[in-house]
Amino acid sequence: MGRFKIGVMSDSFRLPPREGVRKSKEVGADGIQVYAVAGEICPEVMDRSTRADFKHYCASLGLEIAALCGDLGGHGFERADDNIAKVERSKRIVDLAVDLGAPVVTTHIGVVPANRAHPRYAIMQAACRELGNYAHKAGVTFAIETGPETAAVLKTFLDDVGSPGIGVNLDPANFVMVTGQDPVEAVQILKDYIVHTHAKDGIRLKPSDPEQVYGAFAKGSVAGLTAADIAQLFQEVPLGQGDVPWDAYLNALESIGYTGFLTIEREVGDTPEQDIRDAIQFLRAKA
Repeated sequence: MGRFKIGVMSDSFRLPPREGVRKSKEVGADGIQVYAVAGEICPEVMDRSTRADFKHYCASLGLEIAALCGDLGGHGFERADDNIAKVERSKRIVDLAVDLGAPVVTTHIGVVPANRAHPRYAIMQAACRELGNYAHKAGVTFAIETGPETAAVLKTFLDDVGSPGIGVNLDPANFVMVTGQDPVEAVQILKDYIVHTHAKDGIRLKPSDPEQVYGAFAKGSVAGLTAADIAQLFQEVPLGQGDVPWDAYLNALESIGYTGFLTIEREVGDTPEQDIRDAIQFLRAKA
């Protein structure tokens, strides 16, 4: 057994849920993360029986359900009017995580403003505090995925939220591609909050405005920024072919006592299965 457990975002195979889970086992993963917002695996579709059945199916393959992805898309929790429904739906995903035995629910929350006086800051803080407290009572961690803000900004935000049920899903490629921050430094800053990580790689082609980038993801385009424009700013690439300093990054995780999952997420590319197989080999050699 290595320093860390290796997982796969089973949806990355672009197969039906159970086929994706079976494929995760086939390629040598220790566990999976499952998208739990739409399709067969979501709280509105799964009753008590199907939840127990899916949990048993994963266990029968020797796979841990490391986390659920509860990303509701759009602008995250930036908008108070949207948050009434989004917070309630996120709670149902936490309930699903409890039933499936998943200790973590991950999501993007939007863009945390660097200025704590920004009106959006308090809106996002209130939503995350409510969800963190709910998750904590259920024995689950509601983990914010790193992305549009620097680690220091996120750390301040997490401290201000002040909930024991709030954590971080650290995605090193998002730091590399969007903020340009060294993920090794990010590990040290966020060390008290990291409960899950994504194993993803990328390159930054030119500096970008995170507000525009994540606004484009939320709307399809904003201020003229399209998917083609984003491709000129950064690119996700197969593991080991980007700018994530894997040796230093994994050593940093070890130094803070992290022993959890490195969950491979492959969002682009025409050969996801081969990319994931290669990623597992890459991580096995280092992790």
